Amino acid sequence: MQPNKKIVGVLLVVAIGQVIGWGTIGLLAVVGRQVAADLHMDISAVFAGNSTFYVVTGLCAPFLAKPFTRFGARRVMIAGTVIGVPGFVLLSLSHGPVLYFAAWVILGTAGSATLATATYILLNEIAGRGARRAIGAMMLVTGLSSSIFWPTTSFLSGALGWRGTCLVYAGMLVLVCLPLYVFGLPRRPEWTDDVGSAVPVAGEPRIVRKSTFYLIVSATVLCAFVTFGLSATIIELLKAEGLSPTQAVTFGSMLGVIQVSARGLDFLGGGRWDGITTALIAASTLVAAILLLMIGGGSHWMIAAFILLYGLGSGALAVARATIPLVFYDNVEFAKATSRIAMPLNLISAGSPPILVGLLANFGSNALLGFAIALSNF
Repeated sequence: MQPNKKIVGVLLVVAIGQVIGWGTIGLLAVVGRQVAADLHMDISAVFAGNSTFYVVTGLCAPFLAKPFTRFGARRVMIAGTVIGVPGFVLLSLSHGPVLYFAAWVILGTAGSATLATATYILLNEIAGRGARRAIGAMMLVTGLSSSIFWPTTSFLSGALGWRGTCLVYAGMLVLVCLPLYVFGLPRRPEWTDDVGSAVPVAGEPRIVRKSTFYLIVSATVLCAFVTFGLSATIIELLKAEGLSPTQAVTFGSMLGVIQVSARGLDFLGGGRWDGITTALIAASTLVAAILLLMIGGGSHWMIAAFILLYGLGSGALAVARATIPLVFYDNVEFAKATSRIAMPLNLISAGSPPILVGLLANFGSNALLGFAIALSNF
């Protein structure tokens, strides 16, 4: 079998697994109020389950660097899928905050082994120098997870309730994701001539210095703070700019399609530039978008331009975050570096929305937007 054919097969398996993984984890966006009413918890406490997921995912990531290197991404992803099953089962059985948050801790542990970072490492193991394009292709599909699973969750919760939906998603991990990972992923790459060796040549210097690693982490985390936070608060931000709730939802709903389009553009030009170039252009686009919103005075045309530019910039930055380490690290070091970057990245994912919402509520939209620009230019 030719390497490129095998990569296509692996991409199909990984894309299905990631769509299911992110789609099922995002069920609170649809059933959050049902869960809050059933568990007699405040809605903000219920949504803190997602924050718990990201925190645990980030804290577990550095500890998985050695298993990724020693056993390979496939085995780690299989183990993570097995761990995720009791997480959804426990979530379905929860009747209060203790079991509820315990379930999200389990799901966060599973997510660290199966989502995002794990797939980047897997594709780097298999595709080597072609990993950037492979990662871009995967992200092109996985960006649609909410578009697929929000209506799915709505249908299932209407028919089975949110607890039944959790059990269906546990079954989906067992019956779909687990067989795909066990039988659809190669144990180890079977070729190295065209994709780069998984083992560095003896006597070669370390790939990068610690200072360079810290710069990569700083740039990645600061941009992620802006994009994760703004994406989570986009509806409230647009309301603060003068849109009605219906208009805010209409404009905000365009964001996902634009972000996926940006990933598509990056994928089509994947061989022409690296992750650093993508990040520089995307960050500049992000700043331009925020400036337009600040000076737009609530104009619908300016808001539409903001959505367009912000969607393109944030979509491209998502690809850049995954591919910048490929510029500096070989296959073995890439797994270690990506696992270590995942911890601050996921902690930012958990912390940025409440910080930006607090700025918006207490100081207004211009304070939030100015802060976002400052971080984007750091």
